[in-house]
Amino acid sequence: MSDLPQTLRWNEGEFYLLDQTKLPLEVIEEKQETAEQVWDSILQLKVRGAPAIGVAGAYGLLVAIQNKTALEKTDFLKEVEAKADFLESARPTAVNLKWALDRMVKSANAFSGDDSTAMYKNLEEEAIRIHEEDVQLCLKMGINGEPLIKEGMGVMTHCNAGALATTGIGTATAPMYLAHQNGVQFRVYSNETRPLLQGARLTSWELQQSGLDVTLLTDNMAAHIMSQGLIDLVITGTDRVAANGDVANKIGTHGVAILAKHFGIPYYVACPYSTIDLNSREGKEIVIEERKAEEVTHFGLCRTAPEKMKVRNPAFDVTPNELVTGLITEKAIIKSPFSENLSKEYLK
Repeated sequence: MSDLPQTLRWNEGEFYLLDQTKLPLEVIEEKQETAEQVWDSILQLKVRGAPAIGVAGAYGLLVAIQNKTALEKTDFLKEVEAKADFLESARPTAVNLKWALDRMVKSANAFSGDDSTAMYKNLEEEAIRIHEEDVQLCLKMGINGEPLIKEGMGVMTHCNAGALATTGIGTATAPMYLAHQNGVQFRVYSNETRPLLQGARLTSWELQQSGLDVTLLTDNMAAHIMSQGLIDLVITGTDRVAANGDVANKIGTHGVAILAKHFGIPYYVACPYSTIDLNSREGKEIVIEERKAEEVTHFGLCRTAPEKMKVRNPAFDVTPNELVTGLITEKAIIKSPFSENLSKEYLK
């Protein structure tokens, strides 16, 4: 873990992102100068992973308003709200982005002083709290999920819900990192995750860099590997959990969950409270981002499909709650009935 680059950082009023589109071949940090640049970085997946884009949204809002502090409080507040709405539009599925920006706007509205510079300072403190909280949430999910990983197990994951998707030790990977740290010997199988290969480029790379035993699979190998008895546990992250326990995650997750159910393998989803959306009653209400066709028709810069080919490219799918064994949260592992148990934990 210590050898991994920081996903993002805020340093004396300047915001830097690790450009994850360049990994694993290049490790490049990019300074974010404007709200438009932050918006584009989120859209282009330079920063990605629900928790990480939440923190990025908070810091991105600071970038957007830091030269507006000469405005009167009322006008400054309008600027805060407008820039928050703009940044939120970058990616619709991951609820953490909206959650973090809503939290920043709420903090701005609650500020009792009249000085815009003081309000900005208050917002900077709130963004730093969101960042620090993410680190702690990852650790708590790791502590709660670590007992699931036993000696000799094979653990499958899909996409990247690791340190690169957060500002801590990840969501799905948090139990893996802690188990590894505590001397448990186990194997991780990382699905490559087409079309943008987050499993191959990011998860496999960060786990390898951290010394874990990781094997890369193409997505269509999952059933075969499960049928050989090599997988004992599946853990993924999520971009949004509905109130009934339906889970939106990277495209292909639903298929992996169906396979796990067929082969009798438990499937757990790691998620902090900021990813749980009790306002969405079920997965059908979650907006699924549709991305550009070139991500499917090209492999890197090389076209692999015929010209003028029709394409679908949903970035996420929704796994119904009946396929989910449990949700690994910062509070506990929550199991079915999800509607009832999520309400008990998060509507107290």
